[in-house]
Amino acid sequence: MKKLLKILLGLLVGIVIIGAGIQTYLLRGTRGVPLTKAAYRSDVHYSSTPTILIPGWGGNTVTYQKLINYYQKRHIAQKTLTVWISPWGNIRVAGHLNKGDKNALIQVLYDWNYDSTFHPQVKQLSKALTYLHDHYHLDRANVIAHSYGGTEFMHAYLSSPQLQKHLQLNKVVFLGVPVEESLSSRLNYHYHLIKHSRDKNFICLRKQAKEWQPTGKLTIYNFMGTKPGSTRTDGEVPLIQSEMLKSLVKDHPTIQYHQKVYSQTTHRQLHDRKVILNRIADELWMKE
Repeated sequence: MKKLLKILLGLLVGIVIIGAGIQTYLLRGTRGVPLTKAAYRSDVHYSSTPTILIPGWGGNTVTYQKLINYYQKRHIAQKTLTVWISPWGNIRVAGHLNKGDKNALIQVLYDWNYDSTFHPQVKQLSKALTYLHDHYHLDRANVIAHSYGGTEFMHAYLSSPQLQKHLQLNKVVFLGVPVEESLSSRLNYHYHLIKHSRDKNFICLRKQAKEWQPTGKLTIYNFMGTKPGSTRTDGEVPLIQSEMLKSLVKDHPTIQYHQKVYSQTTHRQLHDRKVILNRIADELWMKE
């Protein structure tokens, strides 16, 4: 019996070590490639406004690996800073974020984002955004968020008057972000559906959005996908649950809202497909 227990304990320790190794690899962060003036393109607008990359549930380095490398290879943007957040809100960083950095990309990574709800990450993200403001004087930014990463960002930002005061949003790109999760995928978007929502998280967002007073102009892009063989879902998030974002921002005079559905595009492909990466680049950095 003791021998069997030792064997089981050894197997358990081995599994833990392997799991820790895999998690460490997945959270390594994408390598940054400096963007030099000699590589500047005439069709790209280079600014000091950085872009924060937020992954969704279970997201890691892989989430934005292709996106980051795509922009760095084409001398459009550069990854300069990685921010890791622990479940206890501890922040670790690698890299830099200087005022002189042009089209900087900030990669956010959660040490653990496999919870049954997104609420733990809301608290962690709030601390990370506050940290960026306090330590790097970040007062203006773009945001690219995939899946629950966008949900977490909305709850973190709209629930915090301090973040709204200290961090001005320039352009926000949502990729397959669920906003209202109680509505059936069979429904088409209509504003009156807000009256039928049973999603407490959405009801909370709606109240906060009404009280929100954006500082300056803000543009929101809501990109969604539909998987092959479907017209109403990307395989994980129904269109209606993302489209309800429009009902939160429609009455804000300083917010411009744009949405597009990419057919034959799964939830994961929303941050990988070349046509979407080009569209994001067009909206954030390319000159008209």
